[in-house]
This record gives sequence, structure tokens and C-alpha cells, in this order.
Amino acid sequence: MAKSHAKKKRLHQLRTTGKDVSSLRNDIEFSTHVRKTKTKKEKLHHLHNKHKKHFQQGLYPDGNAFYYVHAVGI
Repeated sequence: MAKSHAKKKRLHQLRTTGKDVSSLRNDIEFSTHVRKTKTKKEKLHHLHNKHKKHFQQGLYPDGNAFYYVHAVGI
């Protein structure tokens, strides 16, 4: 596999001056990624609303999929 340009520079500097510049990097000793699991309430809310409003596709602005038409006098 090919070496990157930056790695070639680091190895060249290590050969010529004997200085390892990668040791000067700041190492982070803790995870900066925040992991958050959903609560029971959030899971239930997700399952309850998961398949709702998929049928609309913008046809009905008030969210009603079915209309009941009561015909009087027919």
C-alpha cells in the first residue's frame, strides 16, 4: 500500500533529525462521541408514531386520510 505524503515527510524528518513529530500530538484519553440510548418512553413513542402519516403524501392538509360523506335525501 502506498504511503501518504504526510507520512513520507514524518519518516524523512525522523531519519534526518531523529525527532519523532508524531509523539508531539495531543492524545485524547476519553471518548468525545456522546452515546445516548433512547428511554422507554421515547421507544414507545417511536413505535406508536412509526407508520402514521405515510399515506398522505401531501394530499390532505389536515391529516385526515378518510372522509365520511353523509348524503342526506338520497
